[in-house]
Amino acid sequence: MRPEMNPGSYVFTTGRRHPAGVTLVVTVAEREGLTPVLRQEDAEAAGPGYDYVAWWLVLRVHSALDAVGPTAAVAHELARAGVSCDVVAGFHHDHLFVPYEVADRAMDLLEGLSRGSAADVA
Repeated sequence: MRPEMNPGSYVFTTGRRHPAGVTLVVTVAEREGLTPVLRQEDAEAAGPGYDYVAWWLVLRVHSALDAVGPTAAVAHELARAGVSCDVVAGFHHDHLFVPYEVADRAMDLLEGLSRGSAADVA
C-alpha cells in the first residue's frame, strides 16, 4: 500500500466555480455546486470559506478502479480507530483526506495494515 503524506494542510470548499489563481487538488461537481479541494493557504488567500482541515495521504500502490475491497479495508481500519476519512480514487492511486490533527495516527494505522497485507501474501 505504501502510504505517503503530502506536505501541508488541505481544505474542502464550495461554490459555483473554483477560486481564480489557485491550484486545485480535486474537484467534485455536484448538483449543489463544486467542491474544490485545495491547500489551506490558497483558500485563505483566495477567500473561499472552509471548516474542515485535512492531511492528504496517498496510497502509493497502483489500484485498479474496478478492484473490490481495498478501499473498504482502509476505511474499516481507520473507522475502527475513530479516524474519519474522505477517499478519492485517482486513475493510479487512492487519495485519502483525514483530519489534520490525527494524520500521524492515520499513517501508523495504514502502515500497520500494509505490513499485515504483506505478511498475508508472504
